[in-house]
Amino acid sequence: MQLTRFTDFGLRVLMYLAAAPRDVPATIPEIADRFAISRNHLVKVVHFMAQQGWIVTTRGKGGGLRLARPAAELRLGAVVRALEPAHALIDCAEPPCALRGGCRLKGVLDAAEDAFYARLDAVTLADLVAAPTGPAIVKLHGVALPQD
Repeated sequence: MQLTRFTDFGLRVLMYLAAAPRDVPATIPEIADRFAISRNHLVKVVHFMAQQGWIVTTRGKGGGLRLARPAAELRLGAVVRALEPAHALIDCAEPPCALRGGCRLKGVLDAAEDAFYARLDAVTLADLVAAPTGPAIVKLHGVALPQD
């Protein structure tokens, strides 16, 4: 299974927003620059995530992006399910498969996909930004790491 760029960018945005509390919201140009990704594509991703209620967007001076709820409340499985287009790993109907009805492949692939999402359901956004990921993202923010 391969995730789309839409999902990849969405996960990066969420991780970026979750990694370090900030006084000012992050902006689309900032995130696009930090990850070297297309601003135009990022706008579409951010719009979708705001519709899902994962992030809050504010326009104008001082505006930007923030998480809408704590990172510990966002389950990775639910996020990926929403970001990924719904499609089966294999389609036995188109083109019609000569083994249809007498093959175990679809069942095995469906079970593997279920296991994939079950594993993602066990992980929160907060888990994703634990060390070493969080400190690496904080460096992208351009802020100093807190000293122990």
